[in-house]
Amino acid sequence: MAATTTAIALTLSSFTLSSTIPSKTFFFPKPSKPISLRRTFRPLSLTPQAKSSDIDTSFFDDVNPEEDIVFDPPTPPEGFTPPPSFDEGPEETEDEIAAAYEELYGPAYSGVSVLGNDVYVMDSKVKKSSAFGKVKKEKVRDGFEERVVQVRRVTKVVKGGKQLHFRAIVVVGDKQGQVGVGVGKAKEVIGAVQKSAVNARRNIITIPMTKYLTFPHRSEGDYGAAKVMLRPAAPGTGVIAGGAVRIVLEMAGVENALGKQLGSKNALNNARATVVAVQKMKQFREVAQERGIPMEELWK
Repeated sequence: MAATTTAIALTLSSFTLSSTIPSKTFFFPKPSKPISLRRTFRPLSLTPQAKSSDIDTSFFDDVNPEEDIVFDPPTPPEGFTPPPSFDEGPEETEDEIAAAYEELYGPAYSGVSVLGNDVYVMDSKVKKSSAFGKVKKEKVRDGFEERVVQVRRVTKVVKGGKQLHFRAIVVVGDKQGQVGVGVGKAKEVIGAVQKSAVNARRNIITIPMTKYLTFPHRSEGDYGAAKVMLRPAAPGTGVIAGGAVRIVLEMAGVENALGKQLGSKNALNNARATVVAVQKMKQFREVAQERGIPMEELWK
């Protein structure tokens, strides 16, 4: 009996000691939600949130939504005259409608001003024709005359095919010693001529001439493969030259001169060669001033 009691006691003591020894393995519980390191902020509302119990709806307690409400406007004051209706009154004429339209939006597309405004205030040289969208340019009146030397059809080869354009050579002059040569390209002949005329006015030069409307001395000029020779002539000779040289001299106002084209027959190069030859010329007084002698001593 005593031996049995001792065995039970040893078994209980061994169980107690083994259960009190801590385990070396630790297990952490698995989180149900992912942990976020970002801090979340709730937006602050400056206006207080009204509760449903704070809203006063006593004004609608006596209103029946199915009842017809009768409109009772206030009585007008004494001497009140109601304004006329939009449909009443005399009909507006076309001139009055055009004047009102121009006052709001400016002149109409037709280019006619009812109120007397300047329709072409931005560009006095450009006027619109009666056709919608087309622009008609007036001929510039600045004392220069224009003459077309040549109009050629040129093409440009691109990936999609050939592009057709026109090249125009124009000479402008006032027949008083000023002349210019210009060239321009456009898809239409008129546009090419206008461009070349503008380009010629940007390249105006002055030709030195004597009282007999001829050159003071002989000169030569070349441009590219074209070479031009110019010589003075006696009164009554006239302009003896051909091609673009003759046109340049006539537009400059030269009446007695001799000219010849040497080399290429290209019209543009010959016209520019004529300009180069003219720019080499000097008046008698300029030569005397450079030499520092009186003009009378030049012929001694």
